[in-house]
Amino acid sequence: MEDKELLLKLRNSETRNYGFNLLVREYQRRVYWHVRKMVIDHDDADDITQEVFIKIHKHIDSFREDAQLYTWIYRIATNECLTFLQRKKRRFFLPIGDVEGELTAKLDSNPTLTGDEIQLKLQKALLKLPDKQRLVFNMKYFDDMSYEQISEITDTTVGALKASYHHAVKKIEDYLSE
Repeated sequence: MEDKELLLKLRNSETRNYGFNLLVREYQRRVYWHVRKMVIDHDDADDITQEVFIKIHKHIDSFREDAQLYTWIYRIATNECLTFLQRKKRRFFLPIGDVEGELTAKLDSNPTLTGDEIQLKLQKALLKLPDKQRLVFNMKYFDDMSYEQISEITDTTVGALKASYHHAVKKIEDYLSE
């Protein structure tokens, strides 16, 4: 179903619930994995994904259609991830390295995260990146988004995103070559 049709269903009081169910079915998996790559833990990703859809449900009437629907959804998911990570750091007064260590421990102990040694090493390298660099890298490398799409989602210039991605790649290469 096209986003326009979906929005019509969401904005019509008679078909709002049906439209929302369709929206969740369409975007839930992508939102979940976008979030999961940032927070690593399944339960945290599940909670954040649920929060994203609650916000979408509450604020769908304020969506002005300046951007594509998926861009708006990804922006909400991205902001929720960054807010979650910031709260986690503040709540436990953890330096960045401690949060990285906690996420790395979850990565090591999680039986659902499978992959060969190089994939695990890549995930650990990603955890060493600052949150925003990791976000840009995930969106560009794993989600295959263009810089223009990422720019709309993160409200960051294309030039800044290219620089951020370049720095992320360099840091990952350095980590992997150790």
